[in-house]
Amino acid sequence: RNFYLYDLSGKKLANLTQHAFEAVDIVRIDEASGWLWYTARSGDNHMKIQLHRVRLDGTGDTRLTDPALTHRVELSPDGKFFVDVEQAHDRPPVTRVRDFDGRAVAQLASSDASEFEALGLRPADLFTFTSADGATRLHGMLQFPSNFDPAKKYPMLVSVYGGPGSNGLNENFAAPNALAEYGFLILRVDARTNAGKGRKILDTVYKRLGIVEMDDIAAGIRATWDRPYVDRTRVGIYGTSYGGTVAATVLMRHPDVVQAAVSNSPVTDYRLYDTAYTERFMGLPDEDRDAYDRAAVLTYASQLSGDLLIY
Repeated sequence: RNFYLYDLSGKKLANLTQHAFEAVDIVRIDEASGWLWYTARSGDNHMKIQLHRVRLDGTGDTRLTDPALTHRVELSPDGKFFVDVEQAHDRPPVTRVRDFDGRAVAQLASSDASEFEALGLRPADLFTFTSADGATRLHGMLQFPSNFDPAKKYPMLVSVYGGPGSNGLNENFAAPNALAEYGFLILRVDARTNAGKGRKILDTVYKRLGIVEMDDIAAGIRATWDRPYVDRTRVGIYGTSYGGTVAATVLMRHPDVVQAAVSNSPVTDYRLYDTAYTERFMGLPDEDRDAYDRAAVLTYASQLSGDLLIY
């Protein structure tokens, strides 16, 4: 996604951005000075949001933030400064004031991680894996109990959503997961349905809901199998709404990776769901009945071999 400038008659005046990465949002337009500030997924991975500044004629595009971190920003009224809250999945937030060109002027606040360290809490582990198409690079994040011992084997819980355009993962600091303290590893994984990878990848999902994202999540789970502390015979998956659909479908379609699922408020047949949402990704039901059958959880009910809780 990129930004373009048009006049009121609809005539295009300028391509404001021309990038392979996604532009996210417009932060400020200053007609008097001729600048536009916007956020984009131009960090060292697609989850790290950056602040850019570009002239209204499309020239002078400059990234103003550190690509190793993700940023939440607020511009000053005169546009000469901005407040930058920067962090990563393994780095707690720091708040700084930066000048027009992104140089640090002052530090306003930082996170005190001493208690985190004193409790023996372990930062989340972000890893990459290859999607079920054999080509697309995806991300997973694993969290651990505070008494984690790599010499032991642990059951794993997979937290899912997976809906098209959603954020399965982000680079905000990953606070400890309370469920891990019961002795679980906690896994979250990307699918090609997740936001930020561009239209070309998301288009591969069209009329393939119930297939693409399920296969990718299964691939993400398999990517943990080379870790000796993962007990691949004790894996549960859970989610709500779209996540409930994913949890039930992965259990049925990929029983080799998951043995139990908790499915909260799932969509079990898209013919019975909100058309404004469904038809964007599935087309009309009468035009491709096979696509709707493939996406329906009930299609795979006879394949259930694990434990499934529906609520």
